[in-house]
Amino acid sequence: MDEEPAASAPRAALHAGEPHDRGDGRLGWLRAGVLGANDGIVSTAGLVVGVAGATTDSGALLAAGLAGLVAGAVSMALGEYVSVSTQRDSERTLLAKERRELETMPQEELAELAALYEAKGLRPATARQVAEELTEHDAFAAHVDVELGLDPDQLSRPWQAAGSSALAFTSGALLPLLAVVLPPASARVPVTVVAVLLALALTGALSARLGRSPLRPAVLRLLAGGALAMGLTYVVGSLVGGALG
Repeated sequence: MDEEPAASAPRAALHAGEPHDRGDGRLGWLRAGVLGANDGIVSTAGLVVGVAGATTDSGALLAAGLAGLVAGAVSMALGEYVSVSTQRDSERTLLAKERRELETMPQEELAELAALYEAKGLRPATARQVAEELTEHDAFAAHVDVELGLDPDQLSRPWQAAGSSALAFTSGALLPLLAVVLPPASARVPVTVVAVLLALALTGALSARLGRSPLRPAVLRLLAGGALAMGLTYVVGSLVGGALG
């Protein structure tokens, strides 16, 4: 009776180091896109509403909005590129270190792999068997999967991250920019405020769903933050416009 579970354990253990959800990476990118769009909405809305408080000139509003959009998208892309490049460099360093250790101390690495599977709940003999079979198949892949949680063929991609970040920010920034330049002068600020709050409610709901967190707090936080940003910049713009006028 004891032999069958022990014999089947190596087969199950082959998947012990795999992520529980292969869609986590895609969800992570989607969540980052939602947050990037939210940044574009809030920052550009604050900028154009502030300028609208100082002037009714459509050209000034468009120029300010476009400048904010471009500057924000470039800033987001650059920050993401630097961050992900650093992460990729760290991943490559860890992979190179693992290759050296497998070449110079294979027995120690085998024992380490067995210990990792034993820590996951396998019996010592079963853990050793799993480690030996995986080492025979592909020692490097087995170690980086279980020990480092990395896939050598799926390392971080700085350019992809930078492009996605810039695109997400731009998509969010376009909403308040269009909302403030298209309506008549008397309706610009109310239309922008309503459009931005609706968009923030949508992104808050989407981010809450992706993160499997409570909906109401996520939405209320974004609505409060967006309303505060627009209110403060409008007051500042009005004061500056009045002083200059």
